[in-house]
Amino acid sequence: MIFGQLLALTCWIAGGWRVYQLARFFQLEGYEPARFGRWAIGNRGERLYLLKNIAVLAVLCAIWALLGNVATPDNRHELSSLVLILAFVALIGIVFRPPQREVKQQFVRTPRATRLLVTAIVVQGAILFVILAVLPLAASPFTPFSIDLGGFAALLLAPLTLPIANVLMTPVEAAVRAGYVRNARSALEAAHPTVIAITGSYGKTTTKEYIANLLGGRYRVLKTPKSYNTLMGVTKVINEILPHDQGYDYFIVEMGAYIPGEIAAICRLTRPQISLVTAVGPMHLERFGSIENTAKAKYEIIEALPAEGAAIFNDDDPRVAAMHACGYPPIRIGVTRADAPGARLSAHDIAMTINGLDFDVHDAETGEERHFHAPVYGEHNVSNMLMALAVAQHIGIGLAEASARVATFQPAEHRLVRRVLPNGVVTIDDAYSANPIGSRSALAVLALNQTGGKRIVISAGMVELGPIQDDENRKLGLAIAETATDVVLIGARQTKPIQDGLRAANFPADQMHIVETTADAVQWMTATTRAGDAVLIMSDLPDTY
Repeated sequence: MIFGQLLALTCWIAGGWRVYQLARFFQLEGYEPARFGRWAIGNRGERLYLLKNIAVLAVLCAIWALLGNVATPDNRHELSSLVLILAFVALIGIVFRPPQREVKQQFVRTPRATRLLVTAIVVQGAILFVILAVLPLAASPFTPFSIDLGGFAALLLAPLTLPIANVLMTPVEAAVRAGYVRNARSALEAAHPTVIAITGSYGKTTTKEYIANLLGGRYRVLKTPKSYNTLMGVTKVINEILPHDQGYDYFIVEMGAYIPGEIAAICRLTRPQISLVTAVGPMHLERFGSIENTAKAKYEIIEALPAEGAAIFNDDDPRVAAMHACGYPPIRIGVTRADAPGARLSAHDIAMTINGLDFDVHDAETGEERHFHAPVYGEHNVSNMLMALAVAQHIGIGLAEASARVATFQPAEHRLVRRVLPNGVVTIDDAYSANPIGSRSALAVLALNQTGGKRIVISAGMVELGPIQDDENRKLGLAIAETATDVVLIGARQTKPIQDGLRAANFPADQMHIVETTADAVQWMTATTRAGDAVLIMSDLPDTY
């Protein structure tokens, strides 16, 4: 009996390790059980791992049934020792699966993650106890091995413990979040900065950086860092900074959403006085379900404004222009680089060179016009700059002053960052996130490099586009074929639609290279590129793909 109990305990410990391994993916999927389940079912490695576990359990069950018939009081101990050894060998094979080839985002041991893990391991023990207590295995004449089977079954069910633990911890997490939000609300009210809120399917982070640069010449500006755009992310920023420094004039808050209601919740906390909508596109379409749901979610940032607040719209986006036309609030400012009617700020004579963007801005309200130069790339960034200029205009910073600040703009991290490496190779880093509009702009930047060298695209494709994902990636392949001389695609299965588009455009097969990881792509680039070559790093994949 003691050997069976020891192996059952070992299975519980192994199950805990397995839960710990899976917790990283649960965290990457935003602690959403449904998304975690879809990942576990859709991931080829997880499916193979599960099938192997089931096969091992089936073999052990067959051995248990056979030995239950042939075991006698005289040979039971020897047979028990033999199968326990076999079980330990099988356990090693189950637990020590081959490591993931590439890990881009490590598990972050936040307080919430720690609470979830502890609860999941307790649940794992409870599953083991129920199996051993309820199923009639322990009553078998071959008791030690029966306990082993219970332990293995509990290990097999380890992936279920995280969703179960998440449900059990829901009231606890809700209470914790409510406390954080209350503290943040108090700190924000005490500091009382003017809150500027930004949302959109893309362009949020870049526009945030541009606004911070423009306002930073006159005022103290706090901005949410990187992509801290969830309720708890914004809450964390407030609680860590504002209680200790209440001297900020403006607080720029980036707001993201995966479902309706998330932006409204952030607005209830921050109470913005100025709100911007950059775009409504198919990013995260698989979560929203439809582009209409996406638009409704983004409009929450406008509905949250007080009557005296100001709303700023990118009128070149039809769905954003429709928000502008809704008539709320009274102060509404539209911007355009494509001559959209009714916009206050318009850009024209746009030119992109190797030195950046040049364009003229006209203010329809004041009649003022000014030339701008920005050392950044991508014509879509003109729209982002216009949005920032509209904020500046609204708070009293004129185009002349803004022009000097725009000349100092720098691209946000991993968003069309152009560098010349010591070996003369040009890299264009646009790896943060790929979307249909941004990808075309990135290819236009690559096309600027006409030095006679190769123009190389490294891409893992666009994700989270729902039902249009394959079609958009095929179109991307067609667009890449018009600009690139060589293509490196990361993931054969993931990038198949891009491959189809490239082949449809008769792209040379020997200049299309397929690798499995980003590290493989970098190795290829290092070994292959020479001075004068240009490399566009278009996108990367999260660990859940």
